[in-house]
Amino acid sequence: MTTQEVANRYYGLMLENKREQIVDELYGQDIICKEPEHALAMGIPTTTRGLEAVKAKAKARAAMIAEIHGDFCSEPLIAGNFFSVVLGRDLTLKGKPRMNLQEIGVFEVKEGKIVSEQFFY
Repeated sequence: MTTQEVANRYYGLMLENKREQIVDELYGQDIICKEPEHALAMGIPTTTRGLEAVKAKAKARAAMIAEIHGDFCSEPLIAGNFFSVVLGRDLTLKGKPRMNLQEIGVFEVKEGKIVSEQFFY
């Protein structure tokens, strides 16, 4: 798939709230995920390497959620081998008050797979 096709598929699956399918279908085995430095204060590693580690991180983060009240994903913007989206969630974490989170995700595509993702929030 081209970068545009991967981005379109990512967007379509996000609209259907199929986050696990995104990882299974679109991520490469050697994916690198980068979070901002301040994520460490929330117990989130700043760099995660490899598909299985990214899946484990996603599962751990999902376990922290008590309820999702709503979420959104913007249409992707494409530039060369990269695409970006704005992501947002209205949620309640276990033992925490309800909150709205927003972030920008930047994804690199090579040979039809997402090989890196970086989040800004």
